[in-house]
Formats: sequence, C-alpha cells, structure tokens
Amino acid sequence: MYKILLVLGTRPEAIKLAPVIKKLEEYNSKFIPIVCVTAQHRKMLDQVLTSFDISPDYDLNIMKENQGLFDIAVKSLKGLKKVLEKVQPNVVLVQGDTTTAFIAGLASYYLKIPIGHIEAGLRTYDKYSPFPEEKNRQLLSVLADYHFAPTEWSKSNLLKEGILSEKIWVTGNTVIDALLTVSSRQKAVSRRKALEEYFKNEWNLKLNTKHSKVILVTGHRRESFGKGFENICLALKIIAEKRNDVTIVYPVHLNPNVQRPVKTILSGKNNIYLIEPLEYEQFVFLMNKSYLILTDSGGIQEEAPSLGKPVLVMRNKTERPEGIEAGVAKLVGTEKDNIIKSTIELIENKPLYERMSKLINPYGDGRASYRIAEILESILR
Repeated sequence: MYKILLVLGTRPEAIKLAPVIKKLEEYNSKFIPIVCVTAQHRKMLDQVLTSFDISPDYDLNIMKENQGLFDIAVKSLKGLKKVLEKVQPNVVLVQGDTTTAFIAGLASYYLKIPIGHIEAGLRTYDKYSPFPEEKNRQLLSVLADYHFAPTEWSKSNLLKEGILSEKIWVTGNTVIDALLTVSSRQKAVSRRKALEEYFKNEWNLKLNTKHSKVILVTGHRRESFGKGFENICLALKIIAEKRNDVTIVYPVHLNPNVQRPVKTILSGKNNIYLIEPLEYEQFVFLMNKSYLILTDSGGIQEEAPSLGKPVLVMRNKTERPEGIEAGVAKLVGTEKDNIIKSTIELIENKPLYERMSKLINPYGDGRASYRIAEILESILR
C-alpha cells in the first residue's frame, strides 16, 4: 500500500482536495491517504473539513492574529519537516497556489520525496498578480514530479516551461467534483428547506423571492487591498442604490484588510447583506440561488459555470482565461465604473445573460479525482 500525504492549509485547498481524499479512501487496498493541515486559515478551513467529514491526521495549527507570509512560511516549513520525516510518504500531494502548497513542495524536495501538484500550470506571468500565488505556482512547477493540469491551456503553459509531457496529465479541476457532490445533496427537499431556513433565521435573508435578483459577491485578493477594495465597495454601494430589484449578499472574508473597507462603506444598506463566511454547503446553495456572481476568487470562476451563473471577475488579470474565452465569465477589474456598468448590463440585457448562463463549463466534468487516483496508482505501481 502507498502512503499519500495530502497537505493543505486554506478553505479553497480543502474544497479541492476533499474529493481527492475521499477517492483515495475508496482505493483502500492501494492507498493510505494521510492528511496534514497547516491551518493557514483556521475557521474557514475547519468548516470545509467538517462538511466533507475529514479529520486531519496532523494539525500544525500555525495561524495567529495578523500573520504575514513570513510567519506562514517559517512555521509551515519547520512543522512539515517533522511530519514528513515521521510519515515518510511515497508521494506528497499539494493543491493550487497557496503558501502552504509551495512550502510543502519545498519541504518535500529537501527530503527527496516525490511531489504531485494538483491544479498545475495556471499562469498570469505577472509575479505580483495574483500575489503571492503566481510565484507559488511557478516555483511548485519547478519542484513537482507529477503535474495534474486542469485544462489543455494549463498543460500548454507547463510544456512551454520545459516540463516533460510524460509528467503532465490533464484531469479537469477537482473543484467541480466537490461542487457536484454537494449540489447532489441539495436535491433533497428537506435539505433545501433547511438551508432556506438557515439564511432566513440567521441573516433575515429570503432566497426564494421572485421580486429581487440575488447578486453574490466575494473578494479577498491581496493585490486589491486598499484602493482596489474601496472601489469594489463603492461600486456595490452604487449598484444597491440604483437598483431596488437586487439583493447583494457578501460573505465577508475574515482578513482585516477586507473587513474594514467592506463594513465602513457597505454597512446599513437595506439591500446589502454582509454576512460571515459560510460553510461550503451553504455557499453552494447561495451560488445556486444567485442571479449572477461578482468575485475575485479562482475557485468560483471554475464553479459558477456548472451552475449556470455568469461571473464578473473583479481582477485585472486572471490565471483562468478559459472561462473568459468560453464566454461564461468577464474580466471587469477593480475600477468602480466598469463594475457598475457590467453588472447593470447583465441585469438589463437578457440575451447577454442567457448566453453567459447556458455555455459549457471548460473546467471539468466531475471526474478529476478519479483520474488522479488512477494516475497515481499507475505511477507508483
């Protein structure tokens, strides 16, 4: 049996690695999946682990108030050395572009342990956008032995950088696996009613009304801190004032650099709901109930098309151009007027909305985790 150590630290990593962990557990005669969390995020990470019934085997619990990249990197590297030396895995799996993922790759390299990188090959080729994620990805590609690319475009980036084609597999993105798993749970009437009651009782938010379109908002990118976030918030404020036929729902990230401008500019508006970060199942339900989504999140750019929801990407560059090219997403940046114009256009232009909401998701079919497990079994055998 092969020991597979999966290292994760944030909510997005947990969402995208959960289906891989579950799939490896199904191969119980071939794999021993071992989960180590750095807890780079704590509360939001734990919500996802609970939702997918995952209990970490190792928890470094590194998070502290006002932590910076140096804190995360140093604590993770020292903690992971002990875990890796104890477990001695056959492969370490990391996902995406976080500091946790990069440091886990670095630690594994130092100990000459093979590294598998899930969601490999995403690029903007601007080292400060997104920051520090872009360089984390590129450095991981240099360190990794096995590259699980979500799309042909991401594979082409790796090939251009000199990665051997026999070390790259196009699998689709595991976030679609997670999304479809959770969405299938919500087909039960009792589950839907329970979720509707949660939003009504907890936030006084009715999601089954026909008289108001729900605009779901998320935002947390470091490169938008300061002026960028102020622009986003001012745009949302003006949209809410102009349109009494919309309800803006914003689960606000816990980072103080997000909390301050959001609460300063958007508190007290009748049709803006500033709520706490949600458990993943609650968030999927909210995505399903929304009319359109404004986000700077990578994962949501991938998920929303599977639910038929147009996405306006509040970033100046994206490492996920497939959605833009397919027409399911539009890059609107962080300029106030552009966000307002693009949002109102989607509300008023029904043919445009229909086109964006009925296109095929380019990010996967829900079988990425199965492909990764099969590839790992083949490699290790």
